[in-house]
Amino acid sequence: MAVINLKNRQIECKIVYYGPGRSGKTTNLEYVHRAFKKQVAGRMISINTDGDRTLFFDFLPLGLGRIKGCDVKVQLYTVPGQVKYASTRQLVLKGVDGIVFVADSLTVRREKNMRSLKEMHENLKRMGLDIRKIPLVLQFNKRDLGKKGLPVMSVEKMTYDLNRQLKVPFFPASAISGQGVGGTLTQVLKMTLQYLQQEFKWA
Repeated sequence: MAVINLKNRQIECKIVYYGPGRSGKTTNLEYVHRAFKKQVAGRMISINTDGDRTLFFDFLPLGLGRIKGCDVKVQLYTVPGQVKYASTRQLVLKGVDGIVFVADSLTVRREKNMRSLKEMHENLKRMGLDIRKIPLVLQFNKRDLGKKGLPVMSVEKMTYDLNRQLKVPFFPASAISGQGVGGTLTQVLKMTLQYLQQEFKWA
């Protein structure tokens, strides 16, 4: 839940990058950290472990300037993707204001994408949040691997698997090169700020 201090005209909100292990969540934040240096207000913290690049979260405050007279700061987090870190994913989701679901375009990852999205839905439900109401953007990452001869799913196939019911914005992407990374972040920030304006109706 966003922290809004109307007296001091400050808003602090939380965006979580969710998805299966090695789908590119951490790579997204690493690219943002490099490409948006002027907006980065703190250092990125990454905890690595065997088999998964992120054990707990990446923390990246992003100063957005002023929105409707309020200073806005965004905290970007990732969740660990491995199955055994389910309780950590629930913990990181706590207080979330907007979500980027990072799906892996490799054909062999199809089931993992769908399981991870289902788990996210269930985790949100436990917290009393509706996946259809919370700001959510899908990212179909690793599109570049198709050009390297690896079997990737079509955007249409991924849309059918993951977005035919949700009908949320989605972006084909390559977090390594940065393709689609900025667009994904811009979209989720826009949706999150609009959502907060409606929820809290600040002037």
